[in-house]
Amino acid sequence: MTDHCPTQMHLARQNEITDAMRIVAERESLKPELIRDEVARGRLIIPANIHHLNGKLEPMAIGKVASVKINANIGNSAVTSSIPEEVEKLNLAVRYGADTVMDLSTGEQIDETRQAIIDHATVPIGTVPIYQAILQVQDTASLTAQGLLDMVEHQAKQGVDYMTLHAGILLEHLYLVHGRITGIVSRGGSLLAVWMMTHRKQNPLYDHFDEVLEICRQYDVTISLGDGLRPGSIHDASDDAQFAELEVLGTLTSRAWERNVQVMIEGPGHIPMQQIEMNVRKEKELCHEAPFYTLGPLVTDVAPGYDHITSAIGAAMIGWYGADMLCYVTPKEHLGLPNAEDVRQGVIAYKIAAHSADIARGRTGATDRDDALSRARYTFDWNEQFRLSLDPERAQEYHDETLPAEYFKSAEFCAMCGPKFCSMHHSRTLDDMLAELLKEERGTDQIQPEGAATS
Repeated sequence: MTDHCPTQMHLARQNEITDAMRIVAERESLKPELIRDEVARGRLIIPANIHHLNGKLEPMAIGKVASVKINANIGNSAVTSSIPEEVEKLNLAVRYGADTVMDLSTGEQIDETRQAIIDHATVPIGTVPIYQAILQVQDTASLTAQGLLDMVEHQAKQGVDYMTLHAGILLEHLYLVHGRITGIVSRGGSLLAVWMMTHRKQNPLYDHFDEVLEICRQYDVTISLGDGLRPGSIHDASDDAQFAELEVLGTLTSRAWERNVQVMIEGPGHIPMQQIEMNVRKEKELCHEAPFYTLGPLVTDVAPGYDHITSAIGAAMIGWYGADMLCYVTPKEHLGLPNAEDVRQGVIAYKIAAHSADIARGRTGATDRDDALSRARYTFDWNEQFRLSLDPERAQEYHDETLPAEYFKSAEFCAMCGPKFCSMHHSRTLDDMLAELLKEERGTDQIQPEGAATS
């Protein structure tokens, strides 16, 4: 093992404020000292592979003191997509506000696709190394521990900033899955489960976790401890299998921190609303307040084609209760590989959820944009409304669908109410009438609030 450790956690524990920490502090409107202390504590992570950090990466942070972040998944499959299409999805996701992007490619040219994504990415890039490791062997049973470790190192050398590693799903957990409606829905978790049952051996990522940590600390790869036994339906939520794995993830978090490796914990994908707060509290307790990264969660299972909505409801709630990053779900979830428009809809749905969570958590300045847009709406400044929108193009597109002429950009109505029924137009008239009335009652040209001193 090498003694050299370039991780942000190690440097923070040496009382050093790195350039990445300063950039994060500026982006989050926080003091650099606070960023350093939270990284040292493990409650804040800065996913920044040393190779990507020397490239186009713009450092960002995930954790308790930071704003709620969102991740977008892209990647090809054996059925569809190409390198240019995946780069387009990356650019689109970042354009609309994705804070990180995961390349989940399982098709052709995986190395080339990942390299193109990293080369173009200004945000941290995540992967699931077991996907590519499986593609390099004849079948799941042929996978070896060394092959999996080699793939982790291979992707670390390429510049991957964080990796989902399902190291907490153990052989003894598998019987707990029996009786679930949807079994194991995690792709990485299901592959490891089949491998463990075939060989009657323990999870190689768990058995070789020290070697994994050595690789990750060498390149400062953040470990996203995967929830291989996450529930894939609300029926299976919060069961013994899910929480047995979570306890192991807490132990692995402590081991990673001992080696100065940054960690976040992945969370469940399907949870009914009444169980969301409990899930956050349990993760924070068992995993020592490590950042929590959740897929959704979807709060109902009956809306295929609209799961960006069913999950954004859960995402807003879980962000409010303390989740630190929300992995988007697109309309294509459960149905197919997302295209560019699906990515756009998924990102916007999750920007809404994350922003709503920041407001609910009382984050300083969280409502500034809301207030500015509301003022623009009240004064019928349509162009300013568009500019302040999370998706300006879509807002203007919907407005111009019925009122496209430039004249209507200053009109005091929209196509919903027309000129006679706009409540805000009438409210502004009412404001003027009230102002005149107050002037008359007070006998002064200067309107003052109740209780104000007069000369």
